[in-house]
Amino acid sequence: MPDLMSMLKRLLPALPPVGRLERVRICCGALVGIFLTGLITKLAVGASSASPLLIAPMGASAVLLFAVPSSPLAQPWSIIGGNMIAAMIGISCALWIDDLLIAAALAVALAIGAMLALRCLHPPSGAVALTAVLGGPAVHEAGYSFALWPVGVNSLLMLAAALAFNNLTGRRYPHLAPLPAANPHNTADPLPSQRVGFTAADLDAALKRHGEMIDVSRDDLGALLHEAEMQAYHRRFGEIRCADIMSRDVATVSAETSLHEAWALLCAHHIKALPVIAEDRSIAGIVTQTDFMESANWGPNGELHLGLGRRLRSAVRPRRSLKRTVGEIMTVPVHTASPDTPVTALVPVMADAGLHHLPVADTARNLVGIVTQSDLIAALYRGSLSEESVALPTVPFSPPRRAAGA
Repeated sequence: MPDLMSMLKRLLPALPPVGRLERVRICCGALVGIFLTGLITKLAVGASSASPLLIAPMGASAVLLFAVPSSPLAQPWSIIGGNMIAAMIGISCALWIDDLLIAAALAVALAIGAMLALRCLHPPSGAVALTAVLGGPAVHEAGYSFALWPVGVNSLLMLAAALAFNNLTGRRYPHLAPLPAANPHNTADPLPSQRVGFTAADLDAALKRHGEMIDVSRDDLGALLHEAEMQAYHRRFGEIRCADIMSRDVATVSAETSLHEAWALLCAHHIKALPVIAEDRSIAGIVTQTDFMESANWGPNGELHLGLGRRLRSAVRPRRSLKRTVGEIMTVPVHTASPDTPVTALVPVMADAGLHHLPVADTARNLVGIVTQSDLIAALYRGSLSEESVALPTVPFSPPRRAAGA
């Protein structure tokens, strides 16, 4: 008996946990979708119409559209294309094949094949094909118009209800594939975070070997796997916070600081970025070496020089050219972190977005420190060493040799 109970428990599907509010949302969505579809159809054709106001497969479509709106089987082309194609195939089988049993079996099989070929697989569409064959005289008399009315109209109305209800209740629908992340360096290399762990090619190879239908899109599956990787990474290094690794004695400037003074400050401290502080001590922006280089005037041969107009103004009013301020070239708005932010949360920001310095601010957005890529690398390296309980290796270092006669 215990073995039987254990086997029966294994037959239960491993569905993810669904909260109470989500269950209520799904049920309300199905209620609204079916009711509005039937009501609008009734108002359009009247209750005395020979055609059904609602076809039974709409109940199955409601389950997909409102319970799992992110499923590839619940997308707009799936419901519209799948239902109408299945209806036309079912009608054709009913008209050309006298044996209803053979016609029904062939209609469902051909509908599935067509939906797979046209990438509009929708499970309720199999019931649509079956309804077209076994629906009785009213369906058979309607002929191919059955694919438009009521199948097409029901599908469009149900889709409209799903679009409105899901988005109003915080569920993104339709579930579009995300745009590829832009490389800030404009090169063909993948983003740094995509060079380790599994890649899109690895995922495609695994799906190809699996060779079966999976009710989740490739992009969603990849996002879930990446999120699981980040969760495991956070479990390993999540105890390290920005407050643990940030520099607290931070050199800063104001928006009114001259570029000459700001550049001198960068050189004096051997740093590459300066947070810009407003009068209320909040972070107003950040100025980096890149900002200085982008504001410079480069010649056609790569030389750095002043333009003719600027040279003339400098000759007449030489001091004015030195009065250009940080506020003219600083980067705004500036990305910040809080002291309690785990360093693992900084990895995608610094690795993929190309940020090299991240000011750390308190709840009032006042500067309390700054984290650099060097700080992050050191923290993750130390964390991995602590986890593995190994000693820090000694890296041999040889000072540069002077050339003979230097």
